Amino acid sequence: MIKLKTLTMKNFMSVGAATQAVKLDQPGLTLVLGNNLDLGGEGSRNGTGKTTIINALSFVLFGDAITNIKRDNLINKTNQKAMSVSCEFEVSGHKYRIERGRKPNYFKFLVDDQVVNEKDTDEAQGENRLTQDEINRVFGMSLPLFKNIIALNTYNQPFLAMKPTEQRAIIEELLGITQLSNKADRLKEQITQSRNDIKAEEIRIESVKNANEKIEDTIRKFKIKSQAWEDTHQKNIGSLETAISELTKIDIEQELEQHKKLSDWKELSQEINGFQKQLDYDTREQTNTQKQINEYQEQLESLENKTCPMCEQQIHDDTAHTKIITNTKQHIQTHTSTVQTLQESITHTKNRIQGLGEVGNRPETKYQSMDEAYQHKQNLSNLKNDLEHIKEEVNPHSEQIETLQTKNIEEINYDMINNLTKLKEHQEFLYRLLTSKDSFIRKKIIDQNLAYLNARLNQYLEELGLPHEVVFQSDLSVEITELGRELDFDNLSRGERNRLILGLSWAFRDIFESTNTPINLLFIDELIDSGMDTQGVESSMAILKKMTRERHKNVFLISHKDELTGRVNSIMNVIKENGFTSFGEDFEVVSVH
Repeated sequence: MIKLKTLTMKNFMSVGAATQAVKLDQPGLTLVLGNNLDLGGEGSRNGTGKTTIINALSFVLFGDAITNIKRDNLINKTNQKAMSVSCEFEVSGHKYRIERGRKPNYFKFLVDDQVVNEKDTDEAQGENRLTQDEINRVFGMSLPLFKNIIALNTYNQPFLAMKPTEQRAIIEELLGITQLSNKADRLKEQITQSRNDIKAEEIRIESVKNANEKIEDTIRKFKIKSQAWEDTHQKNIGSLETAISELTKIDIEQELEQHKKLSDWKELSQEINGFQKQLDYDTREQTNTQKQINEYQEQLESLENKTCPMCEQQIHDDTAHTKIITNTKQHIQTHTSTVQTLQESITHTKNRIQGLGEVGNRPETKYQSMDEAYQHKQNLSNLKNDLEHIKEEVNPHSEQIETLQTKNIEEINYDMINNLTKLKEHQEFLYRLLTSKDSFIRKKIIDQNLAYLNARLNQYLEELGLPHEVVFQSDLSVEITELGRELDFDNLSRGERNRLILGLSWAFRDIFESTNTPINLLFIDELIDSGMDTQGVESSMAILKKMTRERHKNVFLISHKDELTGRVNSIMNVIKENGFTSFGEDFEVVSVH
């Protein structure tokens, strides 16, 4: 695998004397946004130096900028000297480092920290060509192919807009027609690697199966516990519902109302009884007092005959007689007054009794006391609360089962091993063709690779929502049709062209990686957000996300639009301030939607 890791530069284009570094193996989708503080910032995205990154990468790898800027114009115009760019990458376990500079001019190529070109050389000395050829061999491509596979830029001439001779040169390089023997050796190594990858994937799948079986066994045990909990839970609910049903047989509110009536009845009865006792008492007192009055009157009649009412003897003492008569009359008067008072009390009491009305029958109750009735009501309320709470209880094993099923059980996906098998078969087929001495090998290579290229290309175009059919012919020419009508590349809209450029680039990459080695890096400079509709953007982002996720690509989207911030894994800020460009050392990690 070709793994580009770091890119450093100083005094390169808008980058000043302060060395700037870019981490090229940043995982996932990275959005490269500019902030031109010289133009006020706050959304000023243009002119910050975003494209400087791929120009620097192109320069250090191939000696030329991707946008065809003259080499001397790559030097920072303010400082005008000491321009330098370096890049570190790995291929098949070996570490590589390339260093280029101008004013002074120098060119270094290091393999595993050892300098390959023994001395710094000026390009005019003619020693750089061999070094560059070696870099191209190690890297597996030339600058034209680099522009179509790794660094897509809106300013570059699209492949389908090139002259046929230029297209053919790229296709022949891509298909490896000019490097059959070297590719055969590489394919042999790749076949071995593919077999190892298949074996590793088989081991991984078997490991996943074993792990899943253990988890499923655990799930079965949890399901038994879960069912036992549910049984107990339902039993408890049933018991509470039965108890509630028994208590609700008594209308407790009516029972309480009866107890209130009973209390009123008792109170009224007690009050009437009290008045009745007073009435009885007053009546008895009145009767007794009247008897005494009658007795005193009889005595008074006897006294009028001067007869003692006690002994019935004649009273001869007039004074004593008068005194007795006076006392008797006083007694009569006093008792008469008492009788009148008692009569008033009797009348008042009768009126009170009459005012209270009839007591009526004693209200009937189920419980002996209101406390017992209230206890019944409280018990019913407690049982209802208990029932509500127990119904709200959640099976503690359900979440465990769900977690094990959704998060722990790994879905066995055979796509990887199927893809690896197809890749190995494709590699083996290519290897047989490359090692064959038959004269038709070129045609076989072209036919096989073109079939694969066309299949991958139209698959991408379908995913991108482009209705056109684009087919590479056996003579390496390209035919674009829509509904049977042949079109030129210039007939397409900007959005359609961008879709086609992306699909073609990705198809080229698939061909390259099937015959060479995978590459971790992809730059897309303002193709996603320039000219494409919402569907095109969404489709492109979906493919890129899948590419980063399944193929572990490090994709950089250079853009001036903030709308993509929520669709990427991280953001790299490019800042233009006081005429110089700087790159954020840390990537801003964002949440992917």
